[in-house]
Amino acid sequence: MSICRLRFSTAALLSIAAFLPSSFLAFGHADQPTQKSSPRQARANDPFAPPKIDPALPNVLLIGDSISIGYMLDARRALEGTANVFRPNTNCGPTTRGLEQLDSWLGDRKWDVIHFNFGLHDLKFMGPNGKSLADPKLPTSKRQVPLEEYSANLESIAKKLKATGATVIWRETTPVPEGSQGRLPEDGPRYNAAAAKVMESIGGISTDPFYDVAMEHASMQRKANVHYTQAGSKLLGEHVAEVVSNALKQ
Repeated sequence: MSICRLRFSTAALLSIAAFLPSSFLAFGHADQPTQKSSPRQARANDPFAPPKIDPALPNVLLIGDSISIGYMLDARRALEGTANVFRPNTNCGPTTRGLEQLDSWLGDRKWDVIHFNFGLHDLKFMGPNGKSLADPKLPTSKRQVPLEEYSANLESIAKKLKATGATVIWRETTPVPEGSQGRLPEDGPRYNAAAAKVMESIGGISTDPFYDVAMEHASMQRKANVHYTQAGSKLLGEHVAEVVSNALKQ
């Protein structure tokens, strides 16, 4: 009898999974634990699937966490016929993960434009034993990557991206709404300001003013949540496509 109950439970779970949205099954989440990630198995029509490559078109690499995962397919669709648009087959997480995995993300492909961001993972609070999205008010909670370390990490990443010879675009970090778990709204502008100093010191890297764009469409961000509605992600993806397209023209 216990074996029958186990079989029934497994079948029920499989049935439930069949009705879950693909975003739940496929997307990397901005609030996942941040230990080194394993590449996800790409599926057709998901943001981790590689594009159909046209060798006559330039290659574009989008680097970022689940905000970029959310807008990936919309950006690719908007750039159809203009560029081959790729992203790493993982949630790129904080700058610490970027330092660890950047070489594998770049691979040996010639990149024409690289549009990248790190921030929401860096500024989120961690608790004891790797607890993610800890309460910022608790004395045991600390930002995953403190501001000074974030700047140093970002400088190393940006220099390596620039060394590829691609046109490199820094994408500002999106806002943290009031009430968001494990983050402080004021940290977004603080980390963006630090990033601006890094890009200025390196030179030759343009900035996508993504924070202001997102603020103009704040109604498309989920309540007390750093993520966006489907319509919001589409709008952000089309904005990224426009920025990339302009860079390709130049």
